[in-house]
Amino acid sequence: MAFPEEPNGEQTPEGHSASGAPAPDANAPIHTDQSVHSEAAAVGGVVLTDPYHSYESTDSQVVADFGQPGNAVVLTPPERPAGSSGGSAPPKPPKPPEPPAEPEEEDGMARMSFLEHLEELRSRLIWSIGGIGIAFVLCLLFSDQLWNIVFEPAGAALRSLGVNPPTLKLISPTDAFQIMWMKVPILFSIFLASPWVLYQVWAFISPGLYKHERRYAVPFVVSSAGLFILGGLFAYFIAFRYGLEFLLGLGIGKGVDPSVNMNDYYDLFVDVILGVGVVFEIPIILFLLTLVRVVSPAFLVRHSRYAILAIVMLAAVITPTGDVFDLALFATPMILLFYVGIFAGYLLVLKRENKRFPWGIVLKWAGVVLLCLGVIAVLVALYYGYKFSPSKWPFFFR
Repeated sequence: MAFPEEPNGEQTPEGHSASGAPAPDANAPIHTDQSVHSEAAAVGGVVLTDPYHSYESTDSQVVADFGQPGNAVVLTPPERPAGSSGGSAPPKPPKPPEPPAEPEEEDGMARMSFLEHLEELRSRLIWSIGGIGIAFVLCLLFSDQLWNIVFEPAGAALRSLGVNPPTLKLISPTDAFQIMWMKVPILFSIFLASPWVLYQVWAFISPGLYKHERRYAVPFVVSSAGLFILGGLFAYFIAFRYGLEFLLGLGIGKGVDPSVNMNDYYDLFVDVILGVGVVFEIPIILFLLTLVRVVSPAFLVRHSRYAILAIVMLAAVITPTGDVFDLALFATPMILLFYVGIFAGYLLVLKRENKRFPWGIVLKWAGVVLLCLGVIAVLVALYYGYKFSPSKWPFFFR
């Protein structure tokens, strides 16, 4: 490689060369020729140049003479790969691209055989029955108070119809013991132990879910147990009370004395309370079906007319009366819960797609719509002469 040659001539005592050019100053800064530097760096050498000196790169070292005795600096170039001679080092072969990381979809997913599934099911059933058993013992200690709660809708309906004293008829000698000391505590123990039972249900299905889906355990248990209890309260305070008063009042004034059998009354009570409680689990069922990708919100919306028909048929089965108003009283909450389940599944799909739901805009318009509906309901009630009384069932009367 050729480098700039040093100017010929000897230095004079006055600091000038023989040719008349001033001698270079040993303390002057060194200027680097970028083109030479780049060319030398390509072959593994180190080059420092200035207008008056040249430096030569070798395989072992570079000697830079700055024009003064004792100012020579030895610069060692970077080591070359073994087995290489002068010139540029052969380029390293490019690293093969790493294969794309597989999605950790099955991370933490349990693999169980059919017999292991049966064993897991047996274990969860035992734990569920054990929880209900403990709750039954606790409820048994308050059996009298629980029976008063069960009897209250019948007593309120009979008093409203003018039957005094309001009583239920005992037909079989064993009915009182079976109902008051066995069936009523079992019914309340089911509601009391419902969070524990629903947790066992989640624990049974969670091995088949992905690891990132198991974080829904707490929301599932809380929401499902809350909806089940809420459905029981809705049936107890609204649906069953109104339906029972309507049924008992059909024969009043027509030569019929309302006399209710204790066993028949309890069977109707259990059917309505548990039936409505289970129906209130519709959003949870739809959410789970969306979670395991059995259905999608779009599919449910497209086939909602068939779902509404099935809900009305189910409401007709569990409705204690045959009138349209009582049927609508049962079917309307069920239809609303169906769309709540679709909305919950839609939020799940948005989360999978890393999208956000516009809560601010929706809540604002929902508040406006509810306010308008409330004003319309008040105006209609005033127009038709309805009044509200919290002490008289069903709270609205003319």
